[in-house]
Amino acid sequence: MFLSYLRSSLIPLLLLLCFAGNREEILAIESQPVKPQPGTSAGPLRFKDIRYLTRSLQDFKNQKAFVVIACNTTCPLVKRYLPRLKELEQQYRPQGVQFIALHTGPSDSIREIAEFAIVHEIPFPNVQDFHSQSVKTLGLVRTPEVAVLDSDFKLHYRGRIDDQYRIGGALPQPTENNLADAIKAVLKNEPVQITETNVDGCTITSHSVSRTAKSVTYHKDIQPLIKKHCLDCHRPQTEAPFALTTLEEVQNNGAMIAEVVQDQRMPPWYGGSSHAEFANHRNMSRQERRMIADWYQAGMPAGEEPAHLTPVPAAQEKWLIGEPDLKISMLETHTLPADGYIPYRYTVLPYIFPEDTWISAIQIRPDNPGVLHHCNMAAVSLAKKWDESNFITGKVPGSGPTVLPKELGILIPKGSALALQIHYTSTGKPEQCKISVGFKYVEGKVQKRYRFLIIRNTKFTIPPGAPHHEVRNSKTLDRDAHGIGLFAHMHLRGKDLSFLAHYPDGKDESLLIIPNYSFDWQIGYLWKDQRHLFPAGTRIEAIAHYDNSAFNPFNPDPTASVRNGPQTYHEMMYAFFFYTYADERLNLTIDPKTGQAVK
Repeated sequence: MFLSYLRSSLIPLLLLLCFAGNREEILAIESQPVKPQPGTSAGPLRFKDIRYLTRSLQDFKNQKAFVVIACNTTCPLVKRYLPRLKELEQQYRPQGVQFIALHTGPSDSIREIAEFAIVHEIPFPNVQDFHSQSVKTLGLVRTPEVAVLDSDFKLHYRGRIDDQYRIGGALPQPTENNLADAIKAVLKNEPVQITETNVDGCTITSHSVSRTAKSVTYHKDIQPLIKKHCLDCHRPQTEAPFALTTLEEVQNNGAMIAEVVQDQRMPPWYGGSSHAEFANHRNMSRQERRMIADWYQAGMPAGEEPAHLTPVPAAQEKWLIGEPDLKISMLETHTLPADGYIPYRYTVLPYIFPEDTWISAIQIRPDNPGVLHHCNMAAVSLAKKWDESNFITGKVPGSGPTVLPKELGILIPKGSALALQIHYTSTGKPEQCKISVGFKYVEGKVQKRYRFLIIRNTKFTIPPGAPHHEVRNSKTLDRDAHGIGLFAHMHLRGKDLSFLAHYPDGKDESLLIIPNYSFDWQIGYLWKDQRHLFPAGTRIEAIAHYDNSAFNPFNPDPTASVRNGPQTYHEMMYAFFFYTYADERLNLTIDPKTGQAVK
């Protein structure tokens, strides 16, 4: 009887206790999304490229297979497998296989992803999986898990790259080459023998992790951020597409503001995260970005209006450098078509400098800012043959006036006139534009002349379809120098550019990485206090990469070989290094009325 009682009463109780102990685990398993099975369609997927554009696998033309690698910038196993992945990509790219690094880290910004690709020399596209949509569609759970798809986006393999590296250990050589075997089978239109394998690596964190949003209002929280980060550009009579001077203007653009701030597309800054020592570094903190996201998700509440509102900024002053000592305007007004590509225009300003003139500030000012993409200015003279030293300054997207520190000066030689190279853009309606240039003379003394190296390469040829073509060059400093800043110029195929210093003692230093170069935002990078001393013999090197593939959304013609040239359908590789001689003491007294040295 007693044994019968145990069987009838205790055993069910024990089973109930066992079930209760595993209940959370069982519920967790039940709550996991069902993975798509090999053989099913994964669709074209969606992600953002390094240019902040939403893309899909359909943007890769005429590919026979796709290899999607789940990545982030921190997983050690991702980094260990990158050399293997690069070998496989080099082997199979000519056979029509497109490799894609799909970054899954919720905190990895697009700029950080692009920088990761440069540091690790990844030649294939690195993209961001926003909202974890693509990893869910593919059923990827760890980095560096891979998925192999055919040209119709059907999933054929999901799993490890091979069996060599694991968390905490490694084999001398792989015994199974799962990824390579899957690629070969898809290319031959044969069944993949092993369609899924277990994966060691870092668990993928979903972008959709919930958190409690803070109470945020416009007047208390958002207006100060807009004033701090946005109003330099987003006000009337500037190049910005809309103003953000009022609550209504900010609300009208709330969704776009939230998106570009989350992407870290705005405020505009294209320098790598490891180089934050520049005086003009634009950055919005993670806390500030979250505040804007919270405000938008809460419905953009105004909050209590303060008793004393901050005055709306006036329209931008015509001359940001102050009233110029010398103003020169084009004689003609350029008439521009409503649409289409506008070739470069050239003009010479109607003024010849009678003597050597020392300048402390220059502003190139169009009367119609919305149509000017960029403008370069150079000194021209019948007495001197044109070379790169004739360059004076330029106006490019994202740049302000050229303003020098005290006792520095730009020298415009006697007998020079100023020539402008102008790139206009169409706006959808006929436009006109006239450009003026304002100059401020040096006040007091000039001790150092503002100098620059132009590191350029004009002898390159970028092959058709090349996704990561490298062009480089370097120049050597002949005297000890203090660095002022850096600037890069490429055209529509420009992908990234890095500056390196190779010192005479054998040491190397990375000065700047521009990981996702933008033709529309050509920013100068200015050191805070010229504290960078570069001894004589330092070689400054610039290394650029170009994307001439069909995946580049701005590529004029991916089937063409591309060479150096002035138009945007050509390419350029220009890297500027601005500096002064460390030991220079000119001790020139400047006449404030003429900008000329007092004799």
